[in-house]
Amino acid sequence: MPDMTVDSIARNTVNANDIDVLTRIAPILFESSVNDQKLGRAFHVAIAEGDDKIRLQFLINCMLSKDRFEAKTSNTPTKAMREEHPDLVAKLHDLMVRVETAREVFVSAVAFTRAIILSDFAWSFLDAYNAYKLLHGKLDYQDLIEKSQELLQNNSMSQWILYRLDGGIDHILVDEAQDTSPDQWRLIECLTEEFTSGQGASDKERTVFVVGDEKQSIYSFQGADPKYFGEMRDLFFARLEAIETKLHKQDLLFSFRSAAPILNLVDQTFVGDARKGIIGDVLHRTFKTTKPGRVELWPLIEAASVPEDQPWYEPLDRPSASDPRQELAVKIATWIDTTIQEGRQIGDGDDLRPVRAGDFLILVQKRSFLFRAIIKELKSHGLNVAGADRLIVGDELAVKDVLSLLKFAATPEDDLSLAEVMRSPLLNITEGELFALAYGRKATLWQSLRDHKDRFETVKIILDEILAKADWMRPFELIDRILTLHKGRENLLDRLGEEAEDGIDELLSQAMRYEQIEAPTLTGFLNWFSSGKVEIKREMDSAAGQIRVMTVHASKGLEAPIVILPDTVSTRSRSDIEIVPLATDLIGWKSRKEHANQAERLVLEAQKELDKQERLRLLYVAMTRAENWLVICGAGKLGRTGDPWYRLVSNGMENAGATKNDHGLVLQNEFWSEECIKSEQTAAVSKAACPEWLIAAAPAVRSSEKTLSPSDLGGAKVLPTEIDDMDEAIAMRRGSLIHLLLEHLPNKPEVDWERLSQSLMQRYDDKTDNAEMLELLDIVARVLKADALKPVFAPDALAEVNITAQLPELDGRQIYGTIDRLVISDNRITAVDFKSNRVVPETPSDTPIGLLRQMGAYLSALQQIYPDHEINIAILWTQNQKFMSLPHDIVIDALKATTTS
Repeated sequence: MPDMTVDSIARNTVNANDIDVLTRIAPILFESSVNDQKLGRAFHVAIAEGDDKIRLQFLINCMLSKDRFEAKTSNTPTKAMREEHPDLVAKLHDLMVRVETAREVFVSAVAFTRAIILSDFAWSFLDAYNAYKLLHGKLDYQDLIEKSQELLQNNSMSQWILYRLDGGIDHILVDEAQDTSPDQWRLIECLTEEFTSGQGASDKERTVFVVGDEKQSIYSFQGADPKYFGEMRDLFFARLEAIETKLHKQDLLFSFRSAAPILNLVDQTFVGDARKGIIGDVLHRTFKTTKPGRVELWPLIEAASVPEDQPWYEPLDRPSASDPRQELAVKIATWIDTTIQEGRQIGDGDDLRPVRAGDFLILVQKRSFLFRAIIKELKSHGLNVAGADRLIVGDELAVKDVLSLLKFAATPEDDLSLAEVMRSPLLNITEGELFALAYGRKATLWQSLRDHKDRFETVKIILDEILAKADWMRPFELIDRILTLHKGRENLLDRLGEEAEDGIDELLSQAMRYEQIEAPTLTGFLNWFSSGKVEIKREMDSAAGQIRVMTVHASKGLEAPIVILPDTVSTRSRSDIEIVPLATDLIGWKSRKEHANQAERLVLEAQKELDKQERLRLLYVAMTRAENWLVICGAGKLGRTGDPWYRLVSNGMENAGATKNDHGLVLQNEFWSEECIKSEQTAAVSKAACPEWLIAAAPAVRSSEKTLSPSDLGGAKVLPTEIDDMDEAIAMRRGSLIHLLLEHLPNKPEVDWERLSQSLMQRYDDKTDNAEMLELLDIVARVLKADALKPVFAPDALAEVNITAQLPELDGRQIYGTIDRLVISDNRITAVDFKSNRVVPETPSDTPIGLLRQMGAYLSALQQIYPDHEINIAILWTQNQKFMSLPHDIVIDALKATTTS
């Protein structure tokens, strides 16, 4: 097998004799015409080049034509050179022919290598994709078709399945058949096979009802192929003829939608070359013969010349105010507004009414600048417009600005996101101010801003506030805070216009949706949102009372009294094909034009012709959406050749006998009325009066009062003689350990007290030594062994009882505390608090005021909880095992003297 690698092709094309020919002819070409001199210089470079592939590329560029890549033997070199050096030129032409052949093999080898690379990637990708679907139990749309085909065609059970289906299917309806793909047609063919074969064909009457119009096939990007409509019709004709049954074919020439002038224009537009791709006759008849109809072709708005000396700081890709597309958008919005305000009439026959906003349908070929400009101008005129039919949320500028602020909140070191939000309407820092902050900075942009906080005080306050809330606030709340508290929505709409509101609202909706399915973290939301393209689609058929703006593809099946076609200049194909079907089960990866081989060029040229035909069908669909009034307009450079819609419709208007007026060409019937009737409804969106509460600042939220602890109501906790006896921290620690033992040791065997005490103290504080443990255990043991205290530690007594209440003595303030021991009987409550003071008071009146307030709080709370019980409040002094009951008046008076703030 010959070596067909790229290197070998280049090496074997140009041999030593060829180099000799080029070497001999190059000096001669230098003395000839300008074109020959260019050729000689190219030969000189090729001779000096050591890389065979680069040398071959040089020769391809200078020896072959730029369009068809054929050897230029008829005109290269010049005639004088050919006549003066016939032998040398003959050898040169022989090389040219071989280069032409080599070029085809060369680019085919490159294409083959690229296709192998694509195939390797594709199988790896498809394996992973299929594994994902299998893991999650999912099927995509193509899977449904392929699995169905496998069941009906390529399975050992196929005949049995068809047999079972044959008994259950009597009628099949195929709607919109012109948009049915070949794979789908094969399914229909399988399902209907038994309808016309064997005994099943005569047992009972079965029907296949196919509805479609090849002229409206515009979904090739979804696999639709209008030629299959005719092929399947022929197939069913042959099958039915075999069982002596007639195929019924019915052409619907009457239109129940459009008025006569519109249908007349359609018939006159699709003639001659414009008939390509329009399968079937283009001949329409209106059912409603007296229906008023009008067609207008507005003068083309041509592009103004752009001055060469543009300011250097002006973006090259930003449309100027004089952009023809912008002018057209303004003209359309103004015309719609005027038409409605004047009360122009529309309708059928005698049933005329004033035009409303919902009567207008504006159709474009793609969602480009013109699409967005029209929506913006309609809103700026106060017209009731439904907005974009499809919206990619992440592509909206307002959404990008908010996301940049969120990215900064998640990662303050993200300089790019901070710079983006600074220049956005959210912070509104100028280009010069940003440059001053960014240029020459030693750390992050955020640090630079903090260093200049006096100059950007407002900006820093906003960013500080967002950063403070980012870690704990849900994404929806954070975005809403940006849009409302910091006037983000207001600032974005001021800069970007009201059309930005759709994206903002959808971002909020997505944040809320995210919080319903995931943990509501800011970083998680940003990753989730960026992981997929969030697109919203409006059902425009339900956009009642609103002007609809959409693509022709999205308008399929819709209609409107007034249709406007503004996008009529562009002829660019919508095809973005990257995979080229070269033959059955053979594909290639699309190459650049100069690197494409003959097979690929033929496929792409055929595809280009198919795209052109579909673009004609797209125009047909667009024009036939109109009921009464069709307006065609355009903006930009029309060009001298090609088939833009504007030129096709212009020719159709002339063929239909349109008349000319100050506004362009007009075609209308005698039933059209120019009278106006003022409508009670206007186009403008009536804005409801904004209630005062909506714009008023929210009242300051009163901070909730802190819940008080009974042990922290102020006042001394020890007698004066004990203050200097022990450090306060040590005393508190000692008291906590005694409380710990008194909580856990009661009702435990005495033999286990030492072991339990050691374990509890080590868990509480591993620095507790054995001597301290034994000292405290001795105190607790004497308490637990005291006969007078047995009821306090009885098995039915409650330990560490939490209690809360609003105390009237403290003006209704809430307290929350823990009673060490609570003994409850049928009519008596005893609340006991342990105190480990070394100096014990002799009488209740000598008890420190802080302890009396604490016990008063317990008494007040228990009286509310147990109003029918006798309450006894007592302190158990662990130092001498003394049980001291406290009179109610003493503790309540102490509680009332508490000062809270």
